[in-house]
Amino acid sequence: MTYCKKNLFALVFVSVGSFSMFFSCNNESSKQKAAETTKDTAAVKAEWVAPDTNSIAATNEGSLIRYGRDLIANTANYLGPKGSVAHVSNGMNCQNCHINAGAKPYGNCFSAVASTYPTFRPRSGKVESIEFRINDCMQRSLNGKTIDSLSKEMRAMVAYLKWIGKDVPKGVKPKGAGSEDLPFMERPADPVKGKLVFMANCQKCHQQNGEGLLKPDAVSYLYPPLWGPHSYNVGAGLYRLTKFAGFVKNSMPFGATHEKPQITNEEAWDVAAFVNSQPRPIKSFPQDWPKLETKSIDYPYGSYTDSFTEKQHKYGPFAPIKKAKDNAKKQAK
Repeated sequence: MTYCKKNLFALVFVSVGSFSMFFSCNNESSKQKAAETTKDTAAVKAEWVAPDTNSIAATNEGSLIRYGRDLIANTANYLGPKGSVAHVSNGMNCQNCHINAGAKPYGNCFSAVASTYPTFRPRSGKVESIEFRINDCMQRSLNGKTIDSLSKEMRAMVAYLKWIGKDVPKGVKPKGAGSEDLPFMERPADPVKGKLVFMANCQKCHQQNGEGLLKPDAVSYLYPPLWGPHSYNVGAGLYRLTKFAGFVKNSMPFGATHEKPQITNEEAWDVAAFVNSQPRPIKSFPQDWPKLETKSIDYPYGSYTDSFTEKQHKYGPFAPIKKAKDNAKKQAK
């Protein structure tokens, strides 16, 4: 009997101890998850701030990161028509579209690249790596050719993109990522009105005919061309008005920020329409949008699964197109 009581006491003690240990571990796990959730929520709510480049380590990896940043800031010096590494782009720099080498919030910044890639993109209809996305920009925004995914230049740019987004939790897209989605206008964006906005705010840097201004060495641009043979082609992201309008509202003219824009939403839509109404390189990407129903509402080339014209898909108004697309999704479910 005594033996049984001792064993029973031991069993109860072990059971209680095990429960206490389980409860303690479970409680710690809950606290850790709560902390991670709080961190993720803060990353979403607070406007992203790029890490200080002075913190890049003085190591081989650090040298690769710095080279990657320089490639993005001064692409033409390495990969432009007079580049020191290869001649595969139009002379523009990546940071012409990704302000301050992708460090400026709402300036097509790189804050969410490391946290969200690889990612599925409807445009290609596949899961894309960072390398794929860089080469996509090389072909479109820089109207050029792809570079070897294993080259030092590609590895350097990828290293930089991962470094600049290193503090963003996986899967999180922080405030200020990419560019701003401006509210749709009830009317189409107007290139005629946009020309007046361009003349008042843009031509002093980008020149009267949008040709940009070359640096004295003629290797790269001080101010990039907005149209013409040396600008981005019709397959570039900025050729879509929703992307261009949000970008220009928060970054142009020089000195504009999200908190202190220098033009109105309406002016941003109109100047985007004017710039994208001008001639530029035409390059075909027949592989785009393998599923037509996923095509962006502002992609200005058919075919479409709706009845709206190419002109409306280019200039808007976009609200009716989006409403029709949303209704089609609901009916498909």
